[in-house]
Amino acid sequence: MNAADAVPPAVLAACAGVHDPEFGLSIVDLGLIVGATLADREATVAMTLTTPSCPAGEVIAEAVRSAVAALPEVDAVAVEFVWEPPWTPERITPAGRRRLGWADPD
Repeated sequence: MNAADAVPPAVLAACAGVHDPEFGLSIVDLGLIVGATLADREATVAMTLTTPSCPAGEVIAEAVRSAVAALPEVDAVAVEFVWEPPWTPERITPAGRRRLGWADPD
């Protein structure tokens, strides 16, 4: 099971509207969402980046905060960066691979 499968559907849909500025892909298709919880109107999104030194990291995190905060069932949002396991291209969804023009891994 992909870790994003455990993310509340509304949170996942909100995150799908956030795009990585370098790849031009949704952060969901890029495989950056590691997990999330939604309880008592508070959302916590655990995400990674393609590299810990990604210069767009805070821009992406702020876009996630804004997108998830716009959900009617959310009053507060926290974004946490996680680095284990490290991101690899295998985390990219099949839809993301098609958008990049990459073949699916064997």
